[in-house]
Amino acid sequence: MHSPRRHDTDRAGRRPVVESDRAGRRPVAHSSATAHLVVAVKDLDAAKSRLADRFPASARTSLVLAMLHDTLDAAAAAVPVSGWSVVTPDSRVARFVHDLGGHVIPEPPLAGSVDDRLNTALASADRHVRGTNGVVDVIALQADLPALRTDELEEAFTESDPQGRSVVVDHTGTGTAALIVRGTADPLGPQFGEDSARRHIESGAAPLTGNWPGLRLDVDTAVDVRAAVELGVGPHTGRLLGELGWL
Repeated sequence: MHSPRRHDTDRAGRRPVVESDRAGRRPVAHSSATAHLVVAVKDLDAAKSRLADRFPASARTSLVLAMLHDTLDAAAAAVPVSGWSVVTPDSRVARFVHDLGGHVIPEPPLAGSVDDRLNTALASADRHVRGTNGVVDVIALQADLPALRTDELEEAFTESDPQGRSVVVDHTGTGTAALIVRGTADPLGPQFGEDSARRHIESGAAPLTGNWPGLRLDVDTAVDVRAAVELGVGPHTGRLLGELGWL
């Protein structure tokens, strides 16, 4: 993928809509990089259904990929992150990730609800990256965080339990923006879906309390889109929203 880089911010700490670095350089791994980032992306045909009244199907597909690109750029630039993988059942997402230079983990073919499949996919990815890459620390991150800032993820990781699981509750107070496991062979234990924050906390994950508006803002509704624009979205999301008349 294009070299992930930190985005300059304005005085409010928001990222302007700017072109990404296209030099093709890859980040140099920091000596303290210990975590593998795992992102799950569902079938594009079912993605962002709550935006159907504002965006046609083709625009929603483009929006999912643009937000994924900005999320990966910001997250992969974080000092603790040593690598990243995307787990998906969608061949279009897989091709997109391959074009970015990323690693794709096929979603296991299972029946069940969308949430069941998501959690099974993340649990499988957790086992895969630990077994393949020899890492202990894993960050499961939502794919739709277009206003994410690199320093937010760095701070969240620093404040997370160094020998256990931690959760970043999303902006709604009920969902999960990120689930982190560090310093232990215990499984990631994903329980994404309705009321996932409560279920993650009840299963032993420590809730993190930092002020990270971009990290907590996963985009599902038109209100979320506007909130992300106000915070400052990444360049790929910004360019698409501009083309769609949202900026």
